[in-house]
Amino acid sequence: MKITGVTVCPLTGGTVDGGWPQGHEPQENLHTLVQVTTDEGLTGAGSVFTSGQLVAGSIQLLWPLLKNESAVEPERVSEKLRQSSFWQGRGGSVEHAISGIDIALWDIFGQACGQPVSRLLGGNYRQRIKPYGSMLFDEPEPLARELKATVARGFKAIKLGWRPFGRRNRKFDELLVRTARETVGDGVELMVDAGGSEQFWPHGVNWARNTADMLAKYDIVWFEEALPPDDIEGYIELTRSSPVPIASCEVLTRRQSFMPWLERRAVDIIQPNVTKNGGLSESRRIAWMAHDHNVQMVSHGWNTAIGLAADLQLAAAIPVARYVEHLTPCVYIEDLTKEPFIIDKEGFLEIPIRPGLGVTLDPVKLAKYSPVESRTVFKV
Repeated sequence: MKITGVTVCPLTGGTVDGGWPQGHEPQENLHTLVQVTTDEGLTGAGSVFTSGQLVAGSIQLLWPLLKNESAVEPERVSEKLRQSSFWQGRGGSVEHAISGIDIALWDIFGQACGQPVSRLLGGNYRQRIKPYGSMLFDEPEPLARELKATVARGFKAIKLGWRPFGRRNRKFDELLVRTARETVGDGVELMVDAGGSEQFWPHGVNWARNTADMLAKYDIVWFEEALPPDDIEGYIELTRSSPVPIASCEVLTRRQSFMPWLERRAVDIIQPNVTKNGGLSESRRIAWMAHDHNVQMVSHGWNTAIGLAADLQLAAAIPVARYVEHLTPCVYIEDLTKEPFIIDKEGFLEIPIRPGLGVTLDPVKLAKYSPVESRTVFKV
C-alpha cells in the first residue's frame, strides 16, 4: 500500500486561548490536521500543533521523500523523513509536520490490520483512563465559575495554568490555588502549570521551590513548567527538593532531546507532545525510556480530537499511564469527529478500540473549521 497524497487542513474559528501575553483570536491558526491518502483507498488522519502554513511548507520539503512510500510502515517512514531532513529539520516545524504524518500512518496501519493502534504499539494495558480538564487560571470569581462548569462536564481531575499565576505575587498565587481547591473540593485532583515556557519567564529555582511548598498544602498532583524549558540544571535542583512532583518537557522534539532529562532525573513526570515531538513512533520510544528510568510519562495535549485519540492509543499501550490531557471546552475536540468522547460517571474516558485511531473525521464538521479553499494538497 503506497502513499499517494497528503492534505493539509489548518483549523480556524474555534482556537482556544493559550494564555500568551500577545493575546488571542479564535481565528488564529495554531492547530493543523493532515490527511494521508493511499492507492488502496484508505485515509489516515494526523494532528500537528503548529500553523497550516508551516506544515504545508514542511510537507513541501518532505513530499519527494514521502510520495509512493509504504503507507503501513510508520516508524520506518517517519524516521526516514527525520534522518533525510536533518539539516533543515532536527526539530521545529519540520519535526512537527513529521509528527502529524506519523500519526496518520499509524491510523492507516491500524485500519489495514483491522486493529486499534494501541495493539500495534505493543498491546493494551487498559481500556480507559482518567482525563484531566486543561484550562487557564483567571481572576478568582470567573475561575470558580469555570471550575464548576468543568466539573459539571464530568472531569474528576483539572489542570490550571498560566495567566495570572506567577505574574503578580505569591499571595495572589495562593489565593488562586485556594479558590480552586475550595471550589472543587477534595474529590477532584488538581494540577498546576506555571507556564515557564512563556517568553522572558522571570522566575528561578527559589521561586519555584517556595511555590511548590505552597502547592503541597493544597494536595496538588504535580507542578508543571515551573522554570524555562531549557533550564535542566534548575529542574534537577527543583525536582530533588520539591514536595510535589515536577513535570516538564512539552516543548522538546525528537527522542534524543528527552534522553538527558531522563538520565539525570531532571523531572518526576516527562510530557512529550505527540503532535510536535515526532508522533506516536517517537512518543512510544520516549515513554518506554521514561519507564526504564522510573519516570512517569503523561502526554502533553493542548489538542484536537485526532491528537487526543492518538494520546489515548499511546496511553493504552504504556503500562504505567495514569492520565491524558483533555483541553476543555474545545470545539476542535468536541465538534470534529463522528464519534464523541464521553467521560463516564467515574471521570474516565473509554479508549477507542475500533481499527486505527478509533475515531473518524466528519467532513461536514471539518469544513466549518477548515474550508476546502484553505487546504493545501500534495498528490502523486
